Amino acid sequence: MSSTPVLSVSDLKTRFHTQDGTVHAVNGVTFELRRGELLGVVGESGSGKSVTMMSLLKLIPMPPGEIAGGSAEFGDVDLIDVEGDRMREIRGGKIGFIFQDPMTSLNPVLTVGRQITESLDLHTELTKPEKKARAVELLEIVGIPDAEQRLKAYPHELSGGMRQRVVIAIALACNPEIIIADEPTTALDVTIQAQIIDQIRELRQTLGTAVIWITHDLGVIAGLADRVVVMYGGRIVEQAPVKPLYGTPQHPYTQGLLASLPRLDRDDELVSIPGTPPNLYNEPTGCSFAPRCEYAFDRCTQEIPPLITVDEEHEVACFFDIQKGEPR
Repeated sequence: MSSTPVLSVSDLKTRFHTQDGTVHAVNGVTFELRRGELLGVVGESGSGKSVTMMSLLKLIPMPPGEIAGGSAEFGDVDLIDVEGDRMREIRGGKIGFIFQDPMTSLNPVLTVGRQITESLDLHTELTKPEKKARAVELLEIVGIPDAEQRLKAYPHELSGGMRQRVVIAIALACNPEIIIADEPTTALDVTIQAQIIDQIRELRQTLGTAVIWITHDLGVIAGLADRVVVMYGGRIVEQAPVKPLYGTPQHPYTQGLLASLPRLDRDDELVSIPGTPPNLYNEPTGCSFAPRCEYAFDRCTQEIPPLITVDEEHEVACFFDIQKGEPR
């Protein structure tokens, strides 16, 4: 894994203008993705994980969505400024996206082969036989047996695990520099989940592709990611390499998420985080987690905590030092 960033996102803000008001979905997200690394992005539903990544590829509906600020440096371009044909070249060609539900991301009336070669039509100059050969190769790479026969199949003729493998094959078709996987194993049973995770790990090692893996499951990401970003209320509240994040979490929200994981070495009751997620119709004026936080004090409700470095590559947005048990 290289230390060179392939993607640098800075102060990204995304809004949704609705009849009920403006939803402040993403509120100043900053992170880097390095070449060849797997970055886990975790947080409960509504924390802004998917909207952040979909904003980068202009996959949010605009309107009502609006990218209200920030930059995303990818090579020599800022993704936030890219529109039209240039974005279509990047989307699928240089950055692949694996959606959560393969049944809604695959076209039910097109064969698997047609959907894979569609991406090759857009982004390559291969001949028709070369495209077919590449489609077969991709299905074999993601572990689908009888690949040539499967090209003629329609999505409904495949199992859930097979469909998700097809979605991964489409994302890989043009050897992208980045793959964004949005909860790609959520709808699958645990044995298929394990196979898909192994597949992504193997592909990353073989092809050197950088991966952003969006999930609410800290258990899945523990053995998969190099670094983890924790999101809450449309902001990053903590980011660190896997071992320090799991070993010495610095944010009360991360502590709560880890405490809520079921563990074989613990027979006490599962811990839950009290309270409810923030109302994103209100622009945050303090720490969004403060109403649910046992360590909160006056400053937490008055100022938004910035990300500060607490250890090598370990950043946290919190005014309270959990390790010392006192305000910073």
